[in-house]
Amino acid sequence: MNKYVKISLITVAVLVIAFFGFKTFTKSKSPAETAKFDQNGLSVQVDYCRPFKKDREIFGKLVPYGAVWRTGANEATIFDAKQDIKIADKTLKAGKYTLWTIPNVDKWTIILNSETGQWGTNYDEKKDVLRVDVQAGKIAETVEQFKLEFAATTTGTDMILRWENTEVKVPISL
Repeated sequence: MNKYVKISLITVAVLVIAFFGFKTFTKSKSPAETAKFDQNGLSVQVDYCRPFKKDREIFGKLVPYGAVWRTGANEATIFDAKQDIKIADKTLKAGKYTLWTIPNVDKWTIILNSETGQWGTNYDEKKDVLRVDVQAGKIAETVEQFKLEFAATTTGTDMILRWENTEVKVPISL
C-alpha cells in the first residue's frame, strides 16, 4: 500500500472518530428525546434534543427574541406528520420537516421547513412550507430542561413547548 493511501485512510479514520466523539459529547449536554402522539387517526412525532437552563436567562438573551431558533439543541428538530394535518389553521402535507421557531414575549412563529438532516443552525427560509403564529404564555414554575410534549384535545392535540418560565401551545388536528 502506498504512502498516500495510508495517510488518506488514517485521516478519514481520525475524522470519523472526531465526528462521533463530538456527537456523543453534545448529546450528553443536551440529550435526545422523542415526543409522540397517536390517537384517533392523528399521528405525529418530534425528535429533538433537550438543552438545560443552567442558571442562564433563556428567552430574550440566550435565545434572542425575534430571531429564528432551532427549537432544541444539536441537530435540527424533526417534525414527522404521518398524514396531512392542520397546524392552527394551516394545512401541512404528510412528511418529515424541521421545526423552527421565532420566539417573542407574547407570541411565537412556528415554522416547518422542508430541509432535513442538517445541523441545528443551518436554516434556509426559502425552504419554509408553513408558518403560523401562536400565543406564548408565562408559567409559574421554572422548567430547567427544554421539554416538548403532546396533550390530547377535543379536536386533536396541542404540541406544548416549555422552557424557563415560558409555555407555547401549538394546536394540531386532522
